[in-house]
Amino acid sequence: MSDHLDPAQLAAALADLPGWTSKGNAIERQFTITSFPDAIALLTRLAFQAEAVDHHPDFVLEYRRLTVRYWTHTAGGVTQKDVDAAHAADRLCAQYAVFEK
Repeated sequence: MSDHLDPAQLAAALADLPGWTSKGNAIERQFTITSFPDAIALLTRLAFQAEAVDHHPDFVLEYRRLTVRYWTHTAGGVTQKDVDAAHAADRLCAQYAVFEK
């Protein structure tokens, strides 16, 4: 089980993750993608990336808007694993024509 980040650690991590916000016991970011098929493709790639590291986010897809939410269930909050996953998601999303709304 991982220890969740304290408020100062979380603030420092978010300072290095533009577009990500703290919401409750999680971090999340919303992406708006150029088309619905591209949004589905991005979600699928993020799902495979998550499966590869056995750390799965919550997804909400609304047409071209994809919300990605990470938190470590066993820790009851955000851990370094979530921060690393958010960075990986940003790198993957940068390969697509995505822009934050």
